Amino acid sequence: MDDTRAVYEAILEAQKLGEPAVLATVIAVSGSVPRHVGSKLLVRADASFVGTVGGGLMESRVIAEALNVLADGQPRRPSYELNDIGAGDAGICGGTLEVFIEPIAVPPTLLVIGAGHVGKALAELGKWLGLRVVIADDRAEFCNADFLPGMDGYVVCQPGELSQQIRIHGQTYVAAVTRGLPIDIDLIPVLLKTNAPYIGVIGSRRRWALTVKALHERGLGADLLKRVRAPIGLELEAETPKEIALSIMAEIIMLRRGGTGKPMQWLGDES
Repeated sequence: MDDTRAVYEAILEAQKLGEPAVLATVIAVSGSVPRHVGSKLLVRADASFVGTVGGGLMESRVIAEALNVLADGQPRRPSYELNDIGAGDAGICGGTLEVFIEPIAVPPTLLVIGAGHVGKALAELGKWLGLRVVIADDRAEFCNADFLPGMDGYVVCQPGELSQQIRIHGQTYVAAVTRGLPIDIDLIPVLLKTNAPYIGVIGSRRRWALTVKALHERGLGADLLKRVRAPIGLELEAETPKEIALSIMAEIIMLRRGGTGKPMQWLGDES
């Protein structure tokens, strides 16, 4: 398979899986070099890669730099001189390459935990809004493509095992629309160990108060639990599953875009 095609297919696969990656592209050359302008190398978080920008020690240095880009999210434009046989420069080409190394943004992911009425409505709304949507539930009969088609992933596991089954990253918005406290007290400690920017839990204020009490007894402090948005969603007086899903997505969008949730109504000249 052509290297460039393989790289693009690997990018699409990383996007589908919600995995971070870095793309290195040769953008300038001079002298004798092993690869031409436009040659590409995709580097994953585990240092595995697809494609090539020339091989040898130079490529190893590009991979190392790509992992630095993955860590801080900042693109780089290093140059490499291929004139040192002791450093592993293949054939001592004598040329120079300039490489642009850029992060491939992780797509925003909506992780819906609980595939009941609200979970189903929320997942469908998330897909309509263009998010990558993953469904998780401990009940296999509700967490599959026959019951809820068109999702990007289906994870069947117990609440406490969730982080072992799916990578939750800084672009994962978690909506726990679960069946009750017994699930939540095992699930929430797992979620709080991630860097998810949004962790919402469905239920009444009374249910959340009981959950907090149980989690305090397990050693989770109040400061940590402040990360959890419960009850989940904006106050819309929502009743139906679709209305509740709308209130949840409204809160997620507000957080993503830096909104306030206040009405935008203009009452005239305020000068």
